[in-house]
Amino acid sequence: MKVSEILKVKGNILYTASPDMPLLDAINTMSERDVGSLVVMKGGKVRGVLSFREVMNAIDKTTGSLVQGTVGQHMATDIMTIAPDTDINEIRRQMLERHARYVPVVDHDDTLMGVMSFYDIAKAVLEAQTFENKMLKAYIRDWPAEAEEE
Repeated sequence: MKVSEILKVKGNILYTASPDMPLLDAINTMSERDVGSLVVMKGGKVRGVLSFREVMNAIDKTTGSLVQGTVGQHMATDIMTIAPDTDINEIRRQMLERHARYVPVVDHDDTLMGVMSFYDIAKAVLEAQTFENKMLKAYIRDWPAEAEEE
């Protein structure tokens, strides 16, 4: 299964932020849209990701208050991106190795196509396994009678 197949089912709604967006505005967007990350774009290119992890790191450890600043000051910049034709097993391996929960999907022109979350991948794998299990059970139930006699 390829990433592009998951994106077709998931849909093409993208939530992005710019590096100069106030951090609080980005957090409100994430909350209102019920998303765990925003892809940070500048000049039509992916520049980083703001996720729950970065938001937690933007909380002052002594006061518990959110520090002031912009998305660009708090976003993760050492991020991986993947191509739409990436196999699901390859992205699972990469996400596990890098502890990445969200990975932007970009085409050959570095155009943002979507975001793969660990949830999206887990859901796709579960659905594929459920379908495969149904097919195998149907095959076993329809086992030819002459094969049983041998």
